[in-house]
Amino acid sequence: MKYLDFKKLPETQFKRYTGISWSTFDLIVECMKKQIPTKGRPAKLCIEDQVLLCLSYWREYRTLFHVATSYGVSEPTASRIVRHVEDCLIQSGLFNLPKKLPDGEGIDWNVVIVDATEIPIQRPKKNRRKVIVARKRHIPLKYR
Repeated sequence: MKYLDFKKLPETQFKRYTGISWSTFDLIVECMKKQIPTKGRPAKLCIEDQVLLCLSYWREYRTLFHVATSYGVSEPTASRIVRHVEDCLIQSGLFNLPKKLPDGEGIDWNVVIVDATEIPIQRPKKNRRKVIVARKRHIPLKYR
């Protein structure tokens, strides 16, 4: 769902879908507009769509692949957009998005952290022709 479709939603439905109000969304967009790069290729998505992509990733816990396909970009591009939006919001100081946790001896951590990052794995194809079958007579007696 793109920004043009979201503009038609009332405040209650927008907050239900994204988790934030229109005023907070406008504030995020203003912070992002200050961080527009001056050089390089122009972005495929407008700033509002980039913020909505990031919000849908945070809110719905969907994989980057699913978020990227719904916005028509590639998975690495979606990852870069999410990181860029997070960095811009942290640098603005208006939002509570800590990147680094405080260090200290007096802090009692009762937290369980689960690493659920997506990592592609290449597994070999199972093919019967590639398996070399050794006959029993070719195996030395000490290995039988």
